[in-house]
Order: sequence, then C-alpha cells, then structure tokens
Amino acid sequence: MFETIVFYFFATVLLLAALRVITARNPVHAALFLVLAFFTGAGLWLLLRAEFLALALVLVYVGAVMVLFLFVVMMLDINLERLREGFWQYLPLGAVVGALMAAEMALLLASRYAGFTGRPLEPPPGVGNTRVLGRLIYTDYVYAFEIAAVILLVAIVAAIALTLRRRKDSRRLDPAEQIRVRRSERVQSISMPAERDQ
Repeated sequence: MFETIVFYFFATVLLLAALRVITARNPVHAALFLVLAFFTGAGLWLLLRAEFLALALVLVYVGAVMVLFLFVVMMLDINLERLREGFWQYLPLGAVVGALMAAEMALLLASRYAGFTGRPLEPPPGVGNTRVLGRLIYTDYVYAFEIAAVILLVAIVAAIALTLRRRKDSRRLDPAEQIRVRRSERVQSISMPAERDQ
C-alpha cells in the first residue's frame, strides 16, 4: 500500500514536471523542471529495485547533461518572442506525434505486461541487477548502446559549437604573427643625454 502511494506521488510529480518543461516560458525554468522530472524518474526506478539505473539517471542526466543544457541556455542570447513565433504552426504536428507515442506506449504496456502482478522481477540469488543490466547492454543491446553514445557525443560537440563565439571587443593574439616579428619593430633605441647630480 505504501509503495503504491509513493508510486502515484512520483508519477504525478513526473507528469506535472514534464508538462511544465514544454509550457514554461523561461528556458532556464524549463531545464530546472526537467531536472525535477529526472529526480522523480529516479525515484520510480528505485521503487522497481533498479538502483543502478536510478543512480545513473541522477549522475549522468542531472549531473552532466542538464548542467550542459543550462550552460548552453544561459550562454545563448535567446530571443523568446522569436522562439515562440512558430509554436502554433507546429502544434498540430507535435500533437499528432505525441498522440502516436502515447498510443505506442499504451499498446506496449497492454501487450507485454497484461499478466504483470505488480511486483518487480528479482535477479537470481547472488547476482545483482547491475550485473544483469551490464550483460544485457553489452550483448543484446550493444548496437543501440553505441548509437546512443554517438548521439550524445554529437550533442556535446553541437553545444560547444553553439556557444563558441568570437567577440569583437576581445583581444586575440595570433601566434604566427608573433613569430614573424622583428626586433626593429618591437625594440627602439633612444639616445638620451646622461644626467649629472648637482
């Protein structure tokens, strides 16, 4: 009974946080609501006794990816009015894609877990869920795992490319120009008469 109450609490917070991610006007607030969604998702993983996945979700997504997102959002000069210009134009397409994804998840849950009793599957005695997960990732799902790693690498490179801008008022040194310099261009000898103490 207690686990059911905690599950519904986490699920409600997760749905509300996910809804605020797409409806928040400020991009920083949207990113912080996404952090809240990740934390509640980790709580749901803990209820399913998948401790490794919960810790990985918090450490990887909240600790690394969301820090990167917040860094990019705060570094970019985002014009919110221009960002919202095409919202109503793409809303029907987004609603259709969202409805299709919800229908796919409902069909998957209905077909796969029709006989699910509500208790998570326990790993064999003496084998932790981390070991079972590692074996599955590196045998059955190795290609999907590698594709996800490449996508994350591309996202990191794209974030760096977006934030790397040259400012006009910053001083920049050209090493090639410094190497080509001559002594006569930098050092100038001035002949001055010597001063005597009186």
